[in-house]
Amino acid sequence: MKKVLVVEDSKAEQRLMVGLLKGLGLDVALTNSAEEAIIWLNNNGQPDLILTDIVMPDMSGLDLCRHIRTNFNFGDVPIVFCSQKSQEFDRFWALRQGGNGYIVKPYSPADLMQTVQDFLK
Repeated sequence: MKKVLVVEDSKAEQRLMVGLLKGLGLDVALTNSAEEAIIWLNNNGQPDLILTDIVMPDMSGLDLCRHIRTNFNFGDVPIVFCSQKSQEFDRFWALRQGGNGYIVKPYSPADLMQTVQDFLK
């Protein structure tokens, strides 16, 4: 079973994402912050996909992405940002930090599920 790590501080977004991902038959790990995600990665190893918000308290999703790409041997793990930041610059900068995909909130459930399936092929 494929494992997806969700890094999201909004409880409503967490419920939506977890429900959709479990509906796809995926194993979902959920963390509330980038710091929790780093601890999870240290303890559990490499997931098949990471979905992360950008704007979170303390450490941003961009910082998390750079940390993962620098400090873990997870070079092939896709990181997809899910953010309300909708400017083309935001997408460009997220991908420059090591991200592989970008979804703008609010997204349709179909868009999220298709993006996840594309990266888990």
